[in-house]
Amino acid sequence: MSFRATILTLYPEMFPGHLGTSLAGKAMERGQWSLDTVQIRDFATDRHRTVDDTPAGGGAGMVLKPDVLARAIDHASENDDRPRLLMSPRGIPLTQKRVRELADGDGVIIVCGRFEGVDQRVIDGRNLEEVSIGDYILSGGEPAALILLDAIVRILPGVMGNDLSGLHESFEGGLLEHPQYTRPQVWEDREIPTVLTSGNHGAIAKWHRQEAEKLTKERRPDLLGKPQTK
Repeated sequence: MSFRATILTLYPEMFPGHLGTSLAGKAMERGQWSLDTVQIRDFATDRHRTVDDTPAGGGAGMVLKPDVLARAIDHASENDDRPRLLMSPRGIPLTQKRVRELADGDGVIIVCGRFEGVDQRVIDGRNLEEVSIGDYILSGGEPAALILLDAIVRILPGVMGNDLSGLHESFEGGLLEHPQYTRPQVWEDREIPTVLTSGNHGAIAKWHRQEAEKLTKERRPDLLGKPQTK
């Protein structure tokens, strides 16, 4: 069974974006995963196809209406138990562990917020899992959804030419990835570390681990001591 992604958005033309090219695009052509979009505005009932309204209690911006969005979600998820995600800066930070959990399933339904956000009642009433890709604000959930799907699709079975390559990357072992090198042996007076061309696999593995720990300590000390991802 292929992985199915359904995107609820006001801008369906933003998809598949970069996911229609390279490895993800080829995997889509092979039927390893699929993507379809749902235009939220199609579920508005007034003649202006209104999807938002002013925030209760006042404030700047507009809020996506719960009735319109709920109809779109119900349409997309009828007889469907795929996880329902809402891309949101206040969501739980995305981790490689969660990416792997999602990749192991049948697919995802992703709601892309706009304006000031989504009415809390539809988040609660439709059991939306709020997911954040970082501590910053985007113009909408669409770029975040593309990033989430990029992370998922690349680790689906058979998408990468070498499935082992996905197991030796930043965050997979709880550490940042060690430095990488390739030929030429010397470039601008900088040499590939001798250990990497020694043929001693034990020494190479030890070097990889030491360099990964060093980089993690320097750049992401918050990762040290966390349980390793599975």
